Amino acid sequence: MENHGRGFDSRPEGAGDVTPDRRPPGPLPYEGVWRFTAPAIDASVPQARHAVRDLLFRQQVPVSDDLVHGLLLIVSELVTNAVRHAALLSPMLAVEVAVGAEWVRVSVEDNHPYRPTALEADHGQTGGRGLLLVREVARESGGVCDVEHTTSGGKVIWAALPLTPSIV
Repeated sequence: MENHGRGFDSRPEGAGDVTPDRRPPGPLPYEGVWRFTAPAIDASVPQARHAVRDLLFRQQVPVSDDLVHGLLLIVSELVTNAVRHAALLSPMLAVEVAVGAEWVRVSVEDNHPYRPTALEADHGQTGGRGLLLVREVARESGGVCDVEHTTSGGKVIWAALPLTPSIV
């Protein structure tokens, strides 16, 4: 996976505003945006999960174990979806991690134009509920997720979770 680190300001919509008196001036040491690219193959799922976990640890992002587990589950589901459903039209995918003072956002981008929808739970099926799972993990953590079209005609699916736990 290639790592393309970027600047600081990539706030997810719906993440709320940070009150100036609640945080020191300037970015915190763990804030930033990192982007990894990988081929749309099965081996990229654990590679993406490990890359995100290692990044959170290396940057010393103040995440709880539960939040890390949720983020890694989201990354696994989103990369798996890109590999299974978009690889034909999108042989490469990108995973982006954006960390702010009070939130962390993970996203997976591919060049397939199809916009997925979350399916309802069908206990007879063995798959097809990844996006539903992503939405539930985000909701239970007090976060948000969405699917957006890219300017190149593909899509990016993202989830933003607060660094401090939210009671639902």
